[in-house]
Amino acid sequence: MRETEGEATSLAADATPSLSLVFDLLSDNRRRYALYYLNDQPDGVASVEALTENICTLERTTETEAPDGTLTTGPASDLGPAGDPRDQQTGIRTELQHVHLPKLEDAGILEHDRRSETVRYWSQPSLEEWLEHAYHKEIA
Repeated sequence: MRETEGEATSLAADATPSLSLVFDLLSDNRRRYALYYLNDQPDGVASVEALTENICTLERTTETEAPDGTLTTGPASDLGPAGDPRDQQTGIRTELQHVHLPKLEDAGILEHDRRSETVRYWSQPSLEEWLEHAYHKEIA
């Protein structure tokens, strides 16, 4: 959780992120996968471990288009030399903690408590509208 003078920062419930910010946040598949999972939780809370496992599962089961136009299932670059899924999980967890969660937290979309390794999602209707569209195109 980011703190400024003892108070946690979060986007006010009535503040709406700009459309540019929403699209920027949804532009990365791992951020989308994390948001799909968090949005699906009744209380909006999940552990970093649960997010990591969910992203791994989605990457193994969803097809993505490579730059050359071919379809691939998940990024193979995260797998170790033997294709070890634990290496993939470590890579995803590291990227979550150092890139994606801080970006979402800076945008006021979630709160990341590093001590308990939990994440609390703050509902944002304008983000969720586009997130739902992305989910139906990508997963459903």
